[in-house]
Amino acid sequence: MKNGTQSMDVITFGESMGLLYPEGTRGIGQGGSLAQSFGGAESNLAIGLARLGCFSGWFGQLGSDPLGTGILKTLRGEGVDVSRARQTDAAPTGLMLRQNVRGQSSVYYYRKGSAASQMTPDLVDSEYIANARILHFTGITAALSSSCLDTIRHVISVCKEHGVLISFDPNLRLKLWNIEEARPVLLELAGACDYFLPGYDECKLLFETEDEQVIINRLRQLPGMSIIKSFNGNNVMVHQDVTYSLPFERVEQVVDTVGAGDGFCAGFLAGIAKGWTPEEALSLGGLTGSLVIQAPGDWEALPTWDEVQQRRGHSAHIER
Repeated sequence: MKNGTQSMDVITFGESMGLLYPEGTRGIGQGGSLAQSFGGAESNLAIGLARLGCFSGWFGQLGSDPLGTGILKTLRGEGVDVSRARQTDAAPTGLMLRQNVRGQSSVYYYRKGSAASQMTPDLVDSEYIANARILHFTGITAALSSSCLDTIRHVISVCKEHGVLISFDPNLRLKLWNIEEARPVLLELAGACDYFLPGYDECKLLFETEDEQVIINRLRQLPGMSIIKSFNGNNVMVHQDVTYSLPFERVEQVVDTVGAGDGFCAGFLAGIAKGWTPEEALSLGGLTGSLVIQAPGDWEALPTWDEVQQRRGHSAHIER
């Protein structure tokens, strides 16, 4: 505990949105009912960390509407600290629609002018961040608005001042900005973090090459550690002259790949927060990601620590 404030393992921030999706096999606009939930890479990660036994926090700006209130209630119920999250009457909570038709998933955003896109640096509680071990953010927030990018840069400066480790997942969303807009910003942020968590396809776009060795060499030039998701059937860690590769966990059935990346990041950061070596944390990330894809839902499928321990063989499952 620093400055009389509860220390946090990981704090994350960004936009969380309401989510609507068709039930059954119909697509959006074809009639039928819509189920509701919510989603957001950062809030998904915060839930994943809480379920893995970490003290996690999420902050952002939501509308003073039923969607925003429901998101906060659910996060709080999952054990995520939302004491620094805000609601505003000035703008609504963002919304996304998702469909999966004949195996092809599509997402439609309604987030322009959302409450989250109007985040500014003055909304950040610097003392709250200073009491965290790790601060995590994604490139999605940077894409929302110039004020959101200013907020990220301010948060980075707070972390540097107080020795808080910085984790960054580029989470490139080409429906929010094009690659020419995104590339310089994401590379800037990658150079400021301690843990860079891109996917292999994102690396190819950011570094403008499909040459694997060129990508590895570019990552070696970054000051922090890079953890590449989905690199030819492996998760790969690159730091200076060290490269460590770990094959994917084998699964019997893939149900839903949405949220796998957030699950991986939650597992990796949970390992770091628990004091594990980066290699051990990489293994935990791979395991949590593999468990997420075996059940439906963005955050609903994120495993608990007990489930992870059972999979690792450290505890037994008692059916009855």
